[in-house]
Amino acid sequence: MSESTDRQTLPRLDESLLTHIPPFSRLERRRIREILDLATSRRYDEGVTVFDEGAQAERFYMLLDGYIRVIRVTPTGEQVISLHIPAGQLFGIAKALGRDTYPATAVTASQAIVLSWPTRVWDGFVRDYDGFSTETYKTVGQRIGEMNTRIVEMATQQVEQRVANALLRLINQTGRKVEEGIEIDFPITRQDLSEMTGTTLHTVSRLLSAWEKQGLVQSKRKRITVTDAHRLVLICRGVSGS
Repeated sequence: MSESTDRQTLPRLDESLLTHIPPFSRLERRRIREILDLATSRRYDEGVTVFDEGAQAERFYMLLDGYIRVIRVTPTGEQVISLHIPAGQLFGIAKALGRDTYPATAVTASQAIVLSWPTRVWDGFVRDYDGFSTETYKTVGQRIGEMNTRIVEMATQQVEQRVANALLRLINQTGRKVEEGIEIDFPITRQDLSEMTGTTLHTVSRLLSAWEKQGLVQSKRKRITVTDAHRLVLICRGVSGS
C-alpha cells in the first residue's frame, strides 16, 4: 500500500487523550500539550508494519487505539508472535532496554491510532515528566514477565495447554463480552495462534475444530470467541478438554 492509504497523519490532538494514560496521567494539561506538540500522530490500517526488527530506533510510540502485534524472527527464519500490545501503552521503547535498534517488528493487528516521538527527546521525557520513567519501566517489567511465562509454557506444557493459555491470555488482555462468550477484540487467524504457541497451523486447526465441537470456542472469519473459559482453564491445568 502507499503511505497515503495505509497510514495517515492526523490533525492536532486534544490533551484529554493522554490525561488518563499512565505514563502521562500525573501531568498537568500544559505539560501534556508540550508532549503532544512534539508528537506525530497517525492512523494505520490493519496489517501495517510500524517498524522492523533490527532497524535504527529513531522514534518511540504510544498506541492510542487498536492493537499491535510484536513479532520476532528466529535464526532459522521462523516468525514468532511474542506479544500483543493493547491501547494505552508505549511500544518501540528501545531506549528503555538500552538499545539503539528495535528488538522486534511491530505490526498493527487492527486499525490503530499511534503517536510517536523522536528518540532524541526520550531523556528529556524521563527527566522532566513525572511518572513517565516509573510507568515505562513498569511496562517493560510486565512484558518481560509475560515472555518468561511463555518460555516456561513452551518448555513444560503440551500443545493443547499452550494454545488454551494463549486464548485465555488474549481474552484477559483484549476480550470483550458478546452474547456467545468473550471475543478476542481484534482479527486473529489460526496461523497467528500457531506462531504464538510454537506449533503448526495443522495442530491449531485440529484443536480449535475439536474445541468448537465441544462448545469451548467459536472461530470464524479471523474472529475467535471463548464460550467456556472454565474448561479452557482445566485444559491449562492438564485436565482433558474432551
